[in-house]
Amino acid sequence: MSTTQTPRPVAAEAPGGQRAGTPRHTGADAHLLRSDQGRGRATAGRWVFLAVVAAGTLVLLLPFLIIVFTAFKPVTEVNAYPPTLVPHSWTLDNFTVIFSQLPFARLIVNSVVFAGGVTVCALVFDSLAAYALARIDFTGARTLLVLIVASLMIPFQATLVPIYQLVSDLGWVNTYAALIVPRAADAFGIFFLRQFFLALPRDLDNAARLDGASEWRIYRSIVLPNAVPALLTLGVFTFVNNWNDLLWPLVFSTGADMGTITSGLTLLTGPSGIVPYGVMMAGSLIALAPLAVLFLMVQRRFVASVGTTGLK
Repeated sequence: MSTTQTPRPVAAEAPGGQRAGTPRHTGADAHLLRSDQGRGRATAGRWVFLAVVAAGTLVLLLPFLIIVFTAFKPVTEVNAYPPTLVPHSWTLDNFTVIFSQLPFARLIVNSVVFAGGVTVCALVFDSLAAYALARIDFTGARTLLVLIVASLMIPFQATLVPIYQLVSDLGWVNTYAALIVPRAADAFGIFFLRQFFLALPRDLDNAARLDGASEWRIYRSIVLPNAVPALLTLGVFTFVNNWNDLLWPLVFSTGADMGTITSGLTLLTGPSGIVPYGVMMAGSLIALAPLAVLFLMVQRRFVASVGTTGLK
């Protein structure tokens, strides 16, 4: 017995080889599909990047948040276990205690004089030395530069005792001179400014010399105005480093009347080793405030200087 098979209907072909009834994708449609997929991957990657940046920012800000919140905590919450980040009850007692236990206003003045005096002196003397090494040809300039750079390899602690002996012989201990004069010049600042001065066109100097300008006039009227970005960068770094310095004021100041904020905070430790962390964090927050104000004042110029220091 034979069976008869019914033939399957075959879809008719459209012109160009495309079967009728099937979707037709053109090259433009495929390009749009690939573009949408690539845009989706880019969006996902952007969100992952933002999440990583946000997590890193939170980790960096965590110590600062601990300082801020601890400064406003009462003693019971500071010593509570387990510790909490945000205080349940806010208080200003820690700020009152630090001004009653220490001459904190005097410490702030000393810190401003110390850090500001060192910064001004360093900018003046470092720029003078850098100008001589970068713009004036004299015998031994290369050797002098090598010696200055080599001095950066000497540990700071190795020179502390000889400097203290010299300051003591001069009778400067516990004075502003002891804090400022030994740091009036810095090898890093000299090298940093010299490299920037080398990038300035020599034609400016030559044109000024042809007009009869002296080296002092060239330094003051031509080089310094063109070196504002480098001077601002070096000034901010020098001020911050000296403001946060602890060892130098501890060595050269014997009393609280000539101490700085950093050295004054060490006096808060009790005889039994008990540290009032709330008061300590309040003092740290006060010490941080001038630096934040300074950076906000020079923020635009500082960011621009960092971005243009290496450009010629």
